Amino acid sequence: MWNPTGIATQEAISLAIKFKGEIISADHYDYDEARLVWNGMIDKYPALIVRPLDTDDVIAAVKFARLHDLLVSVRGGGHNVAGHATNDDGMVIDLSAMKHIDVDPLSKTARAEGGVTWGELDAATQVYGLATPGGVVSKTGIAGLTLGGGFGWLRSKYGLTADNLIGAELVTADGRLLRVNDYENADLIWALRGGGGNFGIVTAFHYQLYPVGPEVMFAYVAYDTPTAADMQDAVRFYRDFSATAPDEVSTLFALGQVPPHDHYPVELHGRPIAVFGGLYAGSPQEGQKALQPFVDYGTPLVNASGIIPYVAAQQALDAEFADGQRYYWKSLNIMELNEAAIERIVEGACKQVSPYSTTDLWHIGGEVKRVDAKASAFNGRGAAFLVNVEANWHDKADDHANMKWVREFIHDIEPFSDGSRYLNFAGFQEEGDEMMRNGFGKNYARLAAIKRQYDPTNFFRLNQNIKPE
Repeated sequence: MWNPTGIATQEAISLAIKFKGEIISADHYDYDEARLVWNGMIDKYPALIVRPLDTDDVIAAVKFARLHDLLVSVRGGGHNVAGHATNDDGMVIDLSAMKHIDVDPLSKTARAEGGVTWGELDAATQVYGLATPGGVVSKTGIAGLTLGGGFGWLRSKYGLTADNLIGAELVTADGRLLRVNDYENADLIWALRGGGGNFGIVTAFHYQLYPVGPEVMFAYVAYDTPTAADMQDAVRFYRDFSATAPDEVSTLFALGQVPPHDHYPVELHGRPIAVFGGLYAGSPQEGQKALQPFVDYGTPLVNASGIIPYVAAQQALDAEFADGQRYYWKSLNIMELNEAAIERIVEGACKQVSPYSTTDLWHIGGEVKRVDAKASAFNGRGAAFLVNVEANWHDKADDHANMKWVREFIHDIEPFSDGSRYLNFAGFQEEGDEMMRNGFGKNYARLAAIKRQYDPTNFFRLNQNIKPE
């Protein structure tokens, strides 16, 4: 029988009796595997890990943690860069066993439990030729990405993931189960659309779906950029292409190096490159025309473009973000990608430490901009581009150098930002309250009031935390 430090055996038994899922403590055979998360930089030892099978289990775990004053982490996919899914000496409520998905093809909606990943949700909705905007790595959990906003390959046509959250089932800090939508607890649905995991544990997400696939046009083209001038030209091209691209086109641009992965020819490893990626949410044949400029930009070093299944497009970047690699990412919203900003971005990109790292630009346009800024907690629709500085590496000895690169890069491009950022890409959130206030902007005060109403003691604080002011 598990018995975390400071909890009497009788009390431990009381939870075990009512808990249907798995309970893992430090002496469990699966503990060392269960405590790991995606980011290899995160190495923590929770007192116990509980894996609920249903909402009743989640409620039991919350009440037990409150009773014994345990620090709580909530784990969906475990892919958060900051490692919020785990902690030292507390309880991890691991939703990975809660994977039920219901798809209604008539209403074009889906209900998915909190442990579902994007690959699993895409597989279920594509049976009916439907999808909701998700992330770009299939092993990412739906929970964290949705609650933080959700940038992906469908955003220009259908908005952020959070924009398509039409309902939720949420366990509060005092152990209540609430139905949340535009008609019930409407303040909470507003907050969940980008406000992070501050307000409770979402045990099920309800999404709006759209006709997508089963095949789509997907572009992935890399060009040799041996000089800073070559990189600047590529950024300008991406900026100008984005200005006139139709809503069906959602894109991602990156500066980096050819990483030493097996799926790239050895002779290319380490070459400076600019990568154009894009997906067309519509006719694949129309998509070929719309994305052809990426292929025609020059002589490609790598061209993996073509008409492929939507689920394959959603998995296209998986190999670049392997479990256990070390990650430290920070982002800023850039209000205008002018010449000075381009020069500064390229200057920072040229200083990357690891061949696995990249400097990513996400165009913000289409439906993302058309959603009223007051309609959700998400802040950042007024920006032109999101710049995400991704440090990805393997050796712990290189931690300092990679983190220093990211921090100095972000500092150098701050003059081109309003201070807001995508909070799913926020490093370890070491700037604290200041980052949260800047990140949520004018929405912060309303979020703090909702936090005070539903979680006055800040029980759920391992997240993009908003203090209950």
